[in-house]
Amino acid sequence: MNFSEVFKLSSLLCKFSPDGKYLASCVQYRLVVRDANTLQVVQLYTCLDQIQHIEWSADSLFILCALYKRGLVQVWSLEQPEWHCKIDEGSAGLVASCWSPDGRHILNTTEFHLRITVWSLCTKSVSYIKYPKACQQGLAFTRDGRYLALAERRDCRDYVSIFVCSDWQLLRHFDTDTQDLAGIEWAPNGCVLAAWDSCLEYKVLLYSLDGRLLSTYCAYEWSLGIKSVAWSPSSQFLAVGSYDGKVRVLNHVTWKMITEFGHPATINNPKIVVYKEAEKSPPLGLGHLAFLPPRAVAGPLSSPESKYEIAEVPVSLQTLKPAADRANPRIGVGALAFSPDNYFLATRNDNIPNAVWVWDVQKLRLFAVLEQLSAVRAFQWDPRQPRLAICTGGSKVYLWSPAGCVSVQVPGEGDFQVLSLCWHLSGDSLALLGKDHFCLCFLETEEGVGTASGQRGDHT
Repeated sequence: MNFSEVFKLSSLLCKFSPDGKYLASCVQYRLVVRDANTLQVVQLYTCLDQIQHIEWSADSLFILCALYKRGLVQVWSLEQPEWHCKIDEGSAGLVASCWSPDGRHILNTTEFHLRITVWSLCTKSVSYIKYPKACQQGLAFTRDGRYLALAERRDCRDYVSIFVCSDWQLLRHFDTDTQDLAGIEWAPNGCVLAAWDSCLEYKVLLYSLDGRLLSTYCAYEWSLGIKSVAWSPSSQFLAVGSYDGKVRVLNHVTWKMITEFGHPATINNPKIVVYKEAEKSPPLGLGHLAFLPPRAVAGPLSSPESKYEIAEVPVSLQTLKPAADRANPRIGVGALAFSPDNYFLATRNDNIPNAVWVWDVQKLRLFAVLEQLSAVRAFQWDPRQPRLAICTGGSKVYLWSPAGCVSVQVPGEGDFQVLSLCWHLSGDSLALLGKDHFCLCFLETEEGVGTASGQRGDHT
């Protein structure tokens, strides 16, 4: 495992291109595009103000930079660096901007969600979509790029409109039986649209492409409801994370629940492997400390190395008592992600913040638990194999696979705090994002996590 040098970064804005050739990052108002393998700068673009959002077009030929404070979007071309485009929403303002799947249209959402403006880069034509709803996930494209589903709010009622992306014509328009629609998401095969209510009403609705209601699911009433939703890559399962600390998995045939995954604070089953992160004692005697300069002492003490140990059951996990009198309490399943091969589901229960749970989807049982020393900030699956990367806001990155798991110290001067991460589509490298810097971690693909002799000692 190798690490690149550290580069400057602003606002965690760093993304690989869809074809995997490039890596774009932002430093204030500058957009830097690098070769994803060599990290040599390919292009450098200067925007009119600080960049707040970046997004690649699906064909990796263009990249948009949204400057929300100015109501501007600037678009840059990799093939023709001298070409550029500026879209000004004027007094309408700008709160969100994204590409259409064809990479030739940009959808801008104006302030107060008054409308969505569809700009064509080819014909310079403009289309308008009214009544978009201000919600967490109100806009969803099918994976094949043919259709757009949009959550709408009209006359105090929730609706969904489905548009054909080739000409932005309305295909279907129907109301949803929701009190306050919180989000929509297409199944990966594009056949079913999931819509779910706000946390005050537990309700998941499944719609076909032509707007027919296929099924409605409600687990319980009179309590906080849905917190997170995730489709499996095969479209066979829909996982619903709830505020009661459970994940309910629905099947694609009857849309009924096939299993329920709880997140208990104590694990008693001896078949479950529980990895606990533990600090390695520094190999430094007290007698030597007096002879070291202050900076040399501060380095290893501020960021001690760690390793994984397999805990003996029963294992009590560290829990958090949420503040019941505050909004958005830290309870319930706040993060869900299926592995690309459909074998595993990773979850985080927010009132057990240091733990990541890995479930075997084939056997519908808990497979492993990783308890970190700090709260888990983010995790993401390798796009090519069941390998999970985790960060906790410290100077380490953690990797889990069915073979085991490993804690890796990110080298470099100072305390590099990994706040987020993203995989290259090949699974060969991983971008580690900090507050002001980022670096790349290059993985040796022929060597599975935990199979190298140096790593094996960390988890046995």
